[in-house]
Amino acid sequence: MPRETTSRAGADDVLHLALLSSKGYYGHIMLLKYGDMSFACGLSGGRLAGIIRAEVPEPAAEPEQLVTAALDACEEYLALFQRGERVVIVTSDITRHTGSEVYLPLLVERLNRVGIKESDIEIVIALGIHRKQTDAEHKKIVGTLYGRIRVTDHDCDDPGKLVYLGKTVNGVGVEVNRRIAEADRVILTGTIGFHYFAGFGGGRKAILPGVASRQACMASHFAVLNPGEGSGKNPRATTGNLEGNPVHQAMDEACAMVRPAFILNTVLSPDKRIVAAFAGDWRDAFAAGCRYYAEHFTCRLAVPADLVVVSCGGFPKDINFIQAHKSMEYGCQALREGGVLVLLAECRDGYGNGTFFDWFRYKELPDFEAALRRHYEINGQTAYSTLYKAQRYRVILVSGLPPEEVRSMGMTPAASLDEALVKAETMLPQDYTAYVIPQGGTVLPVINRA
Repeated sequence: MPRETTSRAGADDVLHLALLSSKGYYGHIMLLKYGDMSFACGLSGGRLAGIIRAEVPEPAAEPEQLVTAALDACEEYLALFQRGERVVIVTSDITRHTGSEVYLPLLVERLNRVGIKESDIEIVIALGIHRKQTDAEHKKIVGTLYGRIRVTDHDCDDPGKLVYLGKTVNGVGVEVNRRIAEADRVILTGTIGFHYFAGFGGGRKAILPGVASRQACMASHFAVLNPGEGSGKNPRATTGNLEGNPVHQAMDEACAMVRPAFILNTVLSPDKRIVAAFAGDWRDAFAAGCRYYAEHFTCRLAVPADLVVVSCGGFPKDINFIQAHKSMEYGCQALREGGVLVLLAECRDGYGNGTFFDWFRYKELPDFEAALRRHYEINGQTAYSTLYKAQRYRVILVSGLPPEEVRSMGMTPAASLDEALVKAETMLPQDYTAYVIPQGGTVLPVINRA
């Protein structure tokens, strides 16, 4: 079950538990990651209500052993593979650390054992609508397979590289990468984590939006909105929920059209270690992984706080704002209405999409929603969600983004954590309470309601 916590700082987060401040009280100092560096975060002991962290169990074995054990469960699927068949492995791009450099070589080794030659194997990077990867990023993703196995970036905008498979129940036209559609066997890989409107990432998401057309991506994500002008977001399209979630349903139906041979999904600790691996039937293994993730990465709290300081967890979780938004979404769950959120997100790649910032020409949520319904974009949905939180709370963003653009998004810019905390003090009551979330992209706070 999700845990309840009122815990104070742990030894791994605290530099000094007895730091005498200029005001004469003792406090805590934590290191919060930002890109490839860290900021020291000092909050007085009386104000720090708790440090919100995932309750990750010690892994039962080393990462290679965990993956090997998961693949052992796939022997019945691997036994169906035939020599000479073309096998495509789908894996995530650089914005999502998955442990692929560990599991992909082990997976290819298993394929070799059943007679599949490396020349018959291809790895397709599930970019969705993200940018293409560099050679260095390919090398980081595939590890020791680099130069041995063909690696291809998905292109959502090239009609010649897409194949139409059919429509979902709700009318989403599913077009996927031609290499996936024409392969003899397709294996899905990736990592399981929370997703703010698809419920969870991983599993079926490798197909849609991972290797789907831009049009299919947009249509499936549009399901996040209720039917009818001004009716807002579907309440079931939310973090950690799959039941009745229309976005998940579209992804699941699209994946069924591809009929994957099996999946291999990891679960990572906040420091990016593989702590569990799930493999087998693409629906069953994914569901088991989601149950595990929800149990260990949900943190139940008695009350919300006035201030939440959240780090995405450093690179690549804060590579761009679209990725960092996940930490913003989860962090706000621990915050009272009108409270202050300090978000640490370097955003070295900017927003993550060229059209994202353009959406902030709409300053009022009703106008924004109407425009989104007229011309839906996935990044527009993320922008809408950002503005919603910026208007519901007071958000201070520590990033490399231009300060004037941060203000245009309804947030307050800051160049450092110290500057952000000084600004936060002016917005808070004197006796404010605070939570600190060192790995905001991996843990979901949930307030216990009476």
